[in-house]
Amino acid sequence: MHYLASPTQSHWQLKQNTPLACQLTHTIPGYGQAMFESRAGKKMNMGLTIEMLRPMGKTRNVELLSMPPNWMAGEAVKRIERVKFYQQFDGYVDGLTAWALLSDLEKGRIPTFSYQDWQHRNELVQVGLSHVGFAAPYQEFSQCIHKLLPYSFEDIAFTVLHYGVDSDELNPASQKRLGQIAEFIRHSTDISLVLVATYTDSSGSKGSNQALSERRAKKLQDYFLSLGLAPDRIEVQAYGERRPIAPNDNPIGKNKNRRVVISLGRSLP
Repeated sequence: MHYLASPTQSHWQLKQNTPLACQLTHTIPGYGQAMFESRAGKKMNMGLTIEMLRPMGKTRNVELLSMPPNWMAGEAVKRIERVKFYQQFDGYVDGLTAWALLSDLEKGRIPTFSYQDWQHRNELVQVGLSHVGFAAPYQEFSQCIHKLLPYSFEDIAFTVLHYGVDSDELNPASQKRLGQIAEFIRHSTDISLVLVATYTDSSGSKGSNQALSERRAKKLQDYFLSLGLAPDRIEVQAYGERRPIAPNDNPIGKNKNRRVVISLGRSLP
């Protein structure tokens, strides 16, 4: 059994094109859909998911082959790697293997997944990715990858930022980090909650410290509202000089205590 889009059926589409994720999809008639995906993060990443219309009934070893098209007369079939497709899960490969499949498609070859049918042990199933119509969408996909943010949700989900002395202005390094959080939120549709907790050191009276903490909290609340977040998704708490994390009897400890903790929540897909 051989699944491969004919030249007239072969269609590649850039499905998602944001600074958070890039998705390139391809329909395999009668079998399902292939989706290459790269996401924002500190390291470059790539994965290929084969979404099956009929999930695997048994775990199978799968040979990844590089097949030559008809016009490459005399070219040999090349073995890329052996992987496993697991029972009741979509097929998945990542890392260098996924990049190798993209490289094969760019060269005009046909990456093919070959395995024994789980229903009929004597039948071989081959699932190919057609190179027809691949070049232009792949160029867009590559440009999207180049624009991905160099940090992920996990990198900014819990962040501690710091203030100057007796100020509601973050220090320069913290302002830069807050800008990264804002950039992520601008492009994300699933941020469900932003928790802001502000603290001061013990300099000054408890009343003045509490008032300063509240100014810091209000300023950040307004900032996140300006990004388009709904008011009910932003919670702020001002603790003043309560809950120190370091001694307040030296400048280093005071600097650590002049802080805001920003935590992000994300809705499930």
